Amino acid sequence: MAMQAPSVLVGQVEVDGQKALGVRVELPNSPPLLILVANRGFIMCGYLAIDVAERLGVAACVISGVRTFEDVLEGQVRACTSKARELGIREGMKGREALKLLM
Repeated sequence: MAMQAPSVLVGQVEVDGQKALGVRVELPNSPPLLILVANRGFIMCGYLAIDVAERLGVAACVISGVRTFEDVLEGQVRACTSKARELGIREGMKGREALKLLM
């Protein structure tokens, strides 16, 4: 039985006329891996480790339970790095607002 190649979607996500890079990777038997990358940092799904982002000194936040880019924009920030806090990002903030601060 031939295995199918993993499905990857790479595109632009626009918020208020500004664009971020969106990457969605379909994973076997689980929700997809999602990340939105802006000029000053990124939003990641719960698969990726916030403690590693903190150690690296990057502006990053986590929004979990998401399957689409729109879910990321509408979801709530669950955790963020100290660098992201310096930009004004806080837990409970909508992804759309966090992304604006990362652009």
